[in-house]
Amino acid sequence: MGQRLAIVTGAAGDIGRAIARRLRADHDLVVLADRDLAAAERAAAALGAGHVALALDVTDPAAVAAFAGTVAGLGALQTLVNNAGGVQAASLQSTRVADWQADRALNLDAVFLMFSALAPQLQATQGSVVNIASVNGLGVYGHPAYSAAKAGMIHLTRQIAVEYGRFGIRANAVAPGTVRTQAWEARAAANPDIFAEAAAHYPLGRIARAEDVAEAVGFLASPLAQAITGICLPVDCGLTAGVPALARTFSQSSDF
Repeated sequence: MGQRLAIVTGAAGDIGRAIARRLRADHDLVVLADRDLAAAERAAAALGAGHVALALDVTDPAAVAAFAGTVAGLGALQTLVNNAGGVQAASLQSTRVADWQADRALNLDAVFLMFSALAPQLQATQGSVVNIASVNGLGVYGHPAYSAAKAGMIHLTRQIAVEYGRFGIRANAVAPGTVRTQAWEARAAANPDIFAEAAAHYPLGRIARAEDVAEAVGFLASPLAQAITGICLPVDCGLTAGVPALARTFSQSSDF
């Protein structure tokens, strides 16, 4: 079959690097695909042997098709992680058409493009797809275009699971809550207390780490999850289960 191959898109970022590191434990080669090739190369070098960087704009159909041809020569594709993502406007009132289109292209259309191009390779290995969604796809936490795209991603994940299950392909999503990454730098600069304020809403009293997300991906991609497909697994320190302050207000109980 050749060496076991995993692909992580948006792999130059904090979560992408953590996922790539985790997947290397049970794959022979992990491809770090990113629009910023120099950053992906730095990440691959830091992660060490078994990691290779490739340039990829996941929103470009021609680039995705060419990428699929390249990775076909690198090994047997067992795991595809659609991690590339980004966000534009913070509120619906401030969202421009260009913002909406950009968020949809990166957070939803790209997942369709990547899976469509790589489905034959995944069928050959009965491989696994893990899409990195967000709690924003499950509830309203701002950034509406991004959130709508992530909700669409979750539904697309179910569609893949149902339609491609007969080929042995499993598809699942992971929905992180707040994770301290480079994407938060501007907000953290404007409000140094933002992470402490966010953590106060989480039942565990903390926000997730990139490694927490990576471990969830590693589990869903592994044989341990061979009967799991079509789910969305929140990695959110309990946020989507409920907010302690609201429970305390509604119940008037100090137990929350």
